Amino acid sequence: MKMRSVMLFALGICMLSISVRATSAGDQPNVLFIAVDDLRPQMGCYGQSFMKTPNLDELASRGVVFERAYCMVPTCGASRAALMTSIRPARNRFINHLAWAQEDALGITTLNTHFKNNGYTTISLGKIFHHPEDELEGWSEKPWRPSGVEYQDKQGLRQAIEKEKRDRPNKKEYRGMPYENADAPETEYKDYKLASQAIEKLSSLASHPDQPFFLAVGFFKPHLPFVAPRKYWDLYERETIHLPDNYGPPENAPSEAVHNSGELRSYATIPGKGPVDDETALNLIHGYYACVSFTDAQIGRLLSALKENHLDENTMIVLWGDHGWQLGEHGMWNKHSCFETSMHAPLIFVAPNQSEIKPGTRVPALTEFIDVYPTLCDLASLPKPDHLQGETLVPLMKHPELPGKGYAVGRFMAGDTIRSDEYRYSEYSDKSANVYGRMIYDQKADPKETVNILDSAPKSILENLKEELDVRKGKDSSLTKVKPQTKDASETDE
Repeated sequence: MKMRSVMLFALGICMLSISVRATSAGDQPNVLFIAVDDLRPQMGCYGQSFMKTPNLDELASRGVVFERAYCMVPTCGASRAALMTSIRPARNRFINHLAWAQEDALGITTLNTHFKNNGYTTISLGKIFHHPEDELEGWSEKPWRPSGVEYQDKQGLRQAIEKEKRDRPNKKEYRGMPYENADAPETEYKDYKLASQAIEKLSSLASHPDQPFFLAVGFFKPHLPFVAPRKYWDLYERETIHLPDNYGPPENAPSEAVHNSGELRSYATIPGKGPVDDETALNLIHGYYACVSFTDAQIGRLLSALKENHLDENTMIVLWGDHGWQLGEHGMWNKHSCFETSMHAPLIFVAPNQSEIKPGTRVPALTEFIDVYPTLCDLASLPKPDHLQGETLVPLMKHPELPGKGYAVGRFMAGDTIRSDEYRYSEYSDKSANVYGRMIYDQKADPKETVNILDSAPKSILENLKEELDVRKGKDSSLTKVKPQTKDASETDE
């Protein structure tokens, strides 16, 4: 009798254990991981009230907006690899847009792989890593990207390229116009197709409620060329669009700090060097706004599908732009710099299953993109790998008044940059760590970074920022597999 009681007790414990595991699997939160290429904080929820971004703004009202989030490297491949590994970039790690996480951080468990290893179905749609083949084993199925061409006006594209070849015969590469305002069906655009594929995938995932998923959706716009249906251009009145106040290089900035906007130069009507004409500049700004609104609409479709499939109450959402973008600020276009406009990017979390996290929370503390990985681990109650260099943002999400970290550190090519509450300090060095250029901007008095105050800044502040930068920046290590780098890699980011 005693033996039978023991056996029944053991069986009960076993059944309870199975029940707990089943309940835990069913309750495990899903993750909708949304990346947007070249999205700077150009949305209503980031203070740009004239922008038409109702879906992003609504998402922000449901979650937590990190007001001062910073990428690690202002170029897509490197930024994404750093975020997906939670490892800081270094001179020979995560260098440019061609970076591979699986090569530059050899043997490191990436974010998607970690979730897959912990029982999640992991799916990649659109652009998550720069290379769709990067860290393939971390996805439950082969990554998918939409097919099709950027431009809808095929005749206009041919004419633009032919004219550009006649006008500028010495260009290395010829593309179409850097923008297109076409009266074309929305369904023909790649990001629309991407959203449709994601919606279809959500419907399929909803049929397996006990299987948690990590669905990554990477939108392509507002990356160049600024191609969007006409109705999104029509959302903005041309007379309200102006060139930025700091439409020129900062005073006393080192030459290394300002680039030639090389990513833009291969497009038609854009000269090989020097400023673009004002009309073209305004068209570029207008086109960027239109593309942001177009992507906002696709994200709205995706979020509606999440709700229609009754997945919204148990799905965490994180939305991020991989880096900032210059819209003429400092006389530059694209990213690829150590200025605030390149480093600052949007970051929004929605955690509906966390009662302590209040909708509409805004976090003013400095945060870094390497913090995304550990934050998702904590929100999903997953163990955190030992290699993570980021810090969880969950305490800030629950208590936004906390000070957070004191510095955000990043780099681009020869430049390392550090952001404190009041200053941004950057320095440029050679491979032997000899510094040959420096700049510092007072973010309170000069948020548009118009004057390098290197000669007038207090010595104590300069020394402190340099010391903190040296301590916090990424170090070259044995986990890095050095890749050959093309001379113009910084100027040809796709």
